[in-house]
Amino acid sequence: MVTNKRRKNSRQRASTTHGWGSMKKHRGAGNRGGKGMAGTGKRGDAKKPRIWKNKKYFGKFGFKKKNIPQKINAVNLAYLEEKLEKLLSKKLIEQQGDLYIIDVAKLGFNKVLGYGKPTKKYKITSPKFSKDAVEKIKAAGGEAIELNKEATPAEEPIAEEATEAKESASEENKK
Repeated sequence: MVTNKRRKNSRQRASTTHGWGSMKKHRGAGNRGGKGMAGTGKRGDAKKPRIWKNKKYFGKFGFKKKNIPQKINAVNLAYLEEKLEKLLSKKLIEQQGDLYIIDVAKLGFNKVLGYGKPTKKYKITSPKFSKDAVEKIKAAGGEAIELNKEATPAEEPIAEEATEAKESASEENKK
C-alpha cells in the first residue's frame, strides 16, 4: 500500500526561517550581493585587486550587428510620371529623344514600386524593383536595370575558363 509522504515544509510551518538560520539567510542572490563577480565594484573592498588590470571590467561595451537590414526608401512610377518635368528642369534625369533616363539613387531612393501607369518610355536604374514595376516599365517600351543583378554575369566567364581548362587538360592527357 502506498503511503503519502509529508512535505518537509509542512513540518516547518511554525518556524519562521524554515531551517535556514537567520532571517536574512536563504534569500538568493540578494543575500550574497549578486552572482559571480558582483559586489567587486569601485566601492567594495572584496575582490578588488582581481579586477584592477582588467580595463574592460567597468562600463558598458556594446556589440556590432552583422547583418544590418538596409532601409528601403521606395518611389512609385506615379511619382516619377508626375514630377518628370520638374526633375528634367533640375537636371536630375536625362532625356534622349523620347526615352527618359532615370538613376533612382540620384533622387535618394533605392527601390521602384509599380503604383501608377507609365505613359512614356523610361530607362530606370535602381538597386531594387518590384515585379509589377518591371512589367509596367517594359510594357511602356522602356527598360529596368537592376544594379545588383549586373554583377552576377561575371560568373559566366569563370565557367567558360573552367571548361577551356578541362579541354586543354584532356588534350595533354591524350599526348
